[in-house]
Amino acid sequence: MSIQTLSYKDTGYFSKLICDYLEENEQLKPFYNHFPTLEAFQAQMDEKQKKIPLQTRRLLAKRILYQYGEHTLSQSTLANIDLLKEENTFTVTTGHQLNLFTGPLYFLYKIFSVINLTERLKKAYPNHHFVPIFWMATEDHDFEEINHFYFRNNKITWNSEASGAVGELSTAGLEAFSRCLQKEFGQRENGQKLSKLFQEAYVTHKTLDQATRYIANQLFRTYGLVIVDGNDKELKACFAPYVKEELENRLSFHAITETTKRLTEKGYPEQVHPREINLFYLNKNIRERIVYQENRYHVLNTSIAFTKDEILDELQNYPERFSPNALLRPLYQEVILPNLCYIGGGGELAYWFQLKDYFHQVDVPFPILVLRNSVLLIQQKWIDKLNKLNVAVDKLFLSKEQLTTDLTYELSPIPIDFSTQKEHLQNQFQQLYAIAEITDASFLGAVAAQEKKQLNGLNKLEKRLLRAQKRKFSDTINRILSIQDELFPQQSLQERHHNFSEFYIENGTQLMDILKAELDPQDFNFKIITL
Repeated sequence: MSIQTLSYKDTGYFSKLICDYLEENEQLKPFYNHFPTLEAFQAQMDEKQKKIPLQTRRLLAKRILYQYGEHTLSQSTLANIDLLKEENTFTVTTGHQLNLFTGPLYFLYKIFSVINLTERLKKAYPNHHFVPIFWMATEDHDFEEINHFYFRNNKITWNSEASGAVGELSTAGLEAFSRCLQKEFGQRENGQKLSKLFQEAYVTHKTLDQATRYIANQLFRTYGLVIVDGNDKELKACFAPYVKEELENRLSFHAITETTKRLTEKGYPEQVHPREINLFYLNKNIRERIVYQENRYHVLNTSIAFTKDEILDELQNYPERFSPNALLRPLYQEVILPNLCYIGGGGELAYWFQLKDYFHQVDVPFPILVLRNSVLLIQQKWIDKLNKLNVAVDKLFLSKEQLTTDLTYELSPIPIDFSTQKEHLQNQFQQLYAIAEITDASFLGAVAAQEKKQLNGLNKLEKRLLRAQKRKFSDTINRILSIQDELFPQQSLQERHHNFSEFYIENGTQLMDILKAELDPQDFNFKIITL
């Protein structure tokens, strides 16, 4: 095994906003609380400890234990749940959709980033306890985003009718799906382990949230990971005052819109657009936006509507029916968790930057934001092929077009740069300009036009030579591009496409050991790990 690193900026796959954040760019500082140094966590603990009531801690521990139901918990997870009741315990959180069989690889990277940061914090602050939290996005409703995963470039898709919150989706019908997967995973030991994990998750458990809980618990139980489902009546009752504020005064819309305006004025794009009411109404097979029209609260795409008094009664009696959207879910997490830090991908952190002013207005501490680790996993066979072709792996981060051009320049024994010829031509025309100035001023325009024409001609010849050399070396270039396609499927990062199963079959539990050992959420570099 070997490790290489590359700055996030140099990968070309991370936004200016994220790169500026990692570089602590001054213009971004108003949009977050503390930068994630170890020293900053002390200030974050001081702020958070004042805002999380002891009764909330006790309720949280009670509801989490209840949510696990009949799942078998490790001693470390049980101990961490119990620690949540203590005033000197804090959490580090990440979240993820309920993707089929975990979805893309970065599911693992998120959770290991959280686990490793809690362990580091414990060493730095031995008088405190730190619990890694995985927040399941059970209330999401976009089934098409989560109903598949990729295995060896095959898209494995679960076709089912789905509506409402995905966490409540029945896993009925996945038994036959499971049998098909056994053929995909094969009969080797690690393939059989994966088949068993899938079957025990999706055949034994009746709903998608319970199946996802089972998988996350099996993969990370030895590290004390605690799994939270926010779709919980008693936990949502704690959040009800903020929902009431949202329904009555639309505070989030005004605060987030103003913050977003300031972000966009600095050149950063809007990640999530705030609505006037950033809530969904959640009921059996329904998760639809709440909108205020003609003095009534309407649930879109349904006949459900409420007066103000009616919807506030609904909130008091059924808080579980009010579901925060992507902009309010962060607030919900921070209200019920003794949380210090949220770890997420670039897209997730981008919308957190829209929220700081809103958090301030509702008097909830804004958490430290940490970019999850990103990794490219490479089998040794690909490194061997690249070495034979004399290509460094970091070259593969280039776009296909740029990589092809760069390779052509490197492979061509003929210089494809006509800069010398252009410079020589321009020197000749300087003499013509001198002649024109002492003869006829009208001649200057003709000289300039001729210079432009001949420079354009050289540019065209240069491009034709480049195309000719690309054709000449196409075999070698295509071999390199085929490796790029394997490691960067669909011109995207591997972690956004491949499923962990592809690497688990070859490496087994060693894959988990390597990621646990190598992922460092305070190392702001992209890692290339050769397995």
